[in-house]
Amino acid sequence: MLTDLILTKGKIYTLDPARPRANAIAFAYGRVVAFDDEALALRTTQTQVIDLRGRAAIPGLIDHHIHFTAYAASLSRVNLDGAKSMEECVERVAARVATTKPGEWIIGLGWNQLDWTTPVFPNKQPLDAVAPNNPIALDRKDGHSMWVNSAALHAVNITRDTNNPDGGVIDRDATGEPTGILRDNAMGLLEGRRGFDAEEITEEELLNATRAANKLGLTGIHNVEGAASLRLFQRVRAQDKLTLRVTHMIPASHLEHAIALGLRGGIGDEFLRIGGIKMFADGSLGSQTAWMLEPFEGQPGNCGIATTPMEEIERLARLAASAGMMVCTHAIGDRANREVLNIYEKLRRDGITTPLRIEHAQHLHRDDLPRFAKLNVIASMQPIHCTSDYQMTDALLGARGRYTYAFKSLLDSGATLAFGSDCPVETLDPWVGIHAAVTRERANGEPRGGWQPVEKLSVEEAVRGYGSAMSVGGIGDCIVLSQDIFEIPPREILNTRVEQTVIGGNIIYSSD
Repeated sequence: MLTDLILTKGKIYTLDPARPRANAIAFAYGRVVAFDDEALALRTTQTQVIDLRGRAAIPGLIDHHIHFTAYAASLSRVNLDGAKSMEECVERVAARVATTKPGEWIIGLGWNQLDWTTPVFPNKQPLDAVAPNNPIALDRKDGHSMWVNSAALHAVNITRDTNNPDGGVIDRDATGEPTGILRDNAMGLLEGRRGFDAEEITEEELLNATRAANKLGLTGIHNVEGAASLRLFQRVRAQDKLTLRVTHMIPASHLEHAIALGLRGGIGDEFLRIGGIKMFADGSLGSQTAWMLEPFEGQPGNCGIATTPMEEIERLARLAASAGMMVCTHAIGDRANREVLNIYEKLRRDGITTPLRIEHAQHLHRDDLPRFAKLNVIASMQPIHCTSDYQMTDALLGARGRYTYAFKSLLDSGATLAFGSDCPVETLDPWVGIHAAVTRERANGEPRGGWQPVEKLSVEEAVRGYGSAMSVGGIGDCIVLSQDIFEIPPREILNTRVEQTVIGGNIIYSSD
């Protein structure tokens, strides 16, 4: 056997209960082939040997919910994240207007009115003042609302006479005029005119984004984007340049075409394969379109939005299952989660065994917690949302927020957790997510002791949410860390740096 790489003299945490720790690990043909003395015995003159000098190593991390080409595109958009007022957002937009030709679209993302000194939704007038000749489209942090100016509304002919689309809302003033806020499916009225198209991203931009992911210890992603993104990944994979294992989801709108072409779940290879279908049951908490069992605090009558009829979700889920595809349904509100679980229960009752996931599983009713394990439904969650959203959750849900991001309750009930970032909604950095899952605190330590601290996870439980164990015969993905995350105080996890990233037995990134 020609062994490609051996890591030795380290603290290797395999996360495999049968062999949880090792001092050495050997890789060959893209796989783990041996541990400890057996690994060292495979050394040849051609083997690369790295002395870990006591450093810790863990399996490579997987982001189970990401919009990756949107992240690559976001690097050149107007970034409104962290702005403390509407005025600060407008200043950032004005700076881009100064370098943009009249008539060109200006795209931005990341604003969050709940972080502003005056926490109310904005309107089109401030954007009109700085950009009368450029259409502006600014995604809210959660991606479920958009702030636009008059030029953008005019460009797509949204007027007072435009009806709300199913599952969407055009905010209007007292006279019926659009205010400049589009929620959920109303954002689709700008489809094709918002300036983002995965086909416009160059291969080099995508590769820069994959290198950033590798540097953070990511070895795999589950990408929830469309056909243009898949085509771009295929071009890069055909050149053997892809350094992330990509499981790609198919949007619900393309499912029937995909099945007609004969696509099935799992088709592809170890670096790019079809995973399943992605669809939406509701909106988001921040946009106040999450579908709730009871109204939001202080908003009588507003229980959010069901963005897709449940009958259609069931039809699509059955269709996807018939093609061996995983079923992934976005559900934020407690009613959305309950309704999706009801559909999944029907599928299980009918003998359907395909993997079923709920994306976000954000706000749950206590009675629905045990149903995830009972129905073998994966809770695909993003720990960073927990700490980002806790103040908003308290304000909009009050005491009902107790089972928001109920990591520990779900895990203790026997459910499987799959963690991700929802990037570019949140940071790509998985260490921020692991820190959030373990401490339920922000980087500044707030709230002290953690929000809903009974839902904290151990470091090992959090890391398991981001990947799978290393075992002989398994894929050869591993990361070497600057510090032992299992031995340091949890708050110091944020200071962790990745020193080597190994994918398929090859060192893809090294800090040296």
